[in-house]
Amino acid sequence: MYPIMANGFFQRTELLVGDEAMRRLADTRVIIFGVGGVGSWCAESLVRSGIGHLTIVDSDRVCVTNVNRQLMATSRTVGMVKVDALCTRLKEINPHADIEVRQEIYSAETAESFHIESYDYVIDAIDSLQNKADLILQATSMKVKFFSSMGAALKMDPTRIHVAEFWKVTGCPLAAALRNKFKRNKLFPKRKFKCVYSDELLKNQGVNRSCGTERCLCPKAQNGPGKAELVTHEWCSSKAQINGTMAHITAIFGFTLAGLVIKDIIDN
Repeated sequence: MYPIMANGFFQRTELLVGDEAMRRLADTRVIIFGVGGVGSWCAESLVRSGIGHLTIVDSDRVCVTNVNRQLMATSRTVGMVKVDALCTRLKEINPHADIEVRQEIYSAETAESFHIESYDYVIDAIDSLQNKADLILQATSMKVKFFSSMGAALKMDPTRIHVAEFWKVTGCPLAAALRNKFKRNKLFPKRKFKCVYSDELLKNQGVNRSCGTERCLCPKAQNGPGKAELVTHEWCSSKAQINGTMAHITAIFGFTLAGLVIKDIIDN
């Protein structure tokens, strides 16, 4: 019996899906690119479902503006490396899980270093249009199973979140921008893939403020337990556009991506 099944953590999951499915979940290798509002919840759901091998990729640190929607973002983790903060959370859920952290940016230049072909499932939760497009092209040229998140900002209605094949996604500006980019460059995904998206599009109602140069109390592991350090950070100004987001929407996007992976493993 696998250690993750022996400790009873997944008893209710095994009751639903059976022993053989649990073994497949434990053997499956998944990589998530981007562990912000969508990717962090996807990672949590995968680990709670029994995925045994997970790689999480993100270059950012936790910003105060992440607290409203990102799983590992709290008043205690502001300033910490996102993948490190999330890994701590995931290992508390399942200490036996094999969690690899990569504090890096996925791009055309770094793509080979991730060895995407070695994974069973690739999850795209990247914000950058250029890097997202490149990951789509790379992943769909390989035999790995691939799922992608479209834009989760400017949404409020959970009933308008859907799953569709990329070319059939409607009402999503990010999907439209990706399709235009592929057509303009005459480079297209090699095969079909499913996306999580919403056809809702709201407008920002508040004033768009950068988090500014904040002095935040940031726990630092190197300072020892219970100690903290004041750090300065300012990450928002590098973004081309900042839109409002809500936790229930980003979480549903992330959980749906995880659900697509779990369902595919069990069905196949």
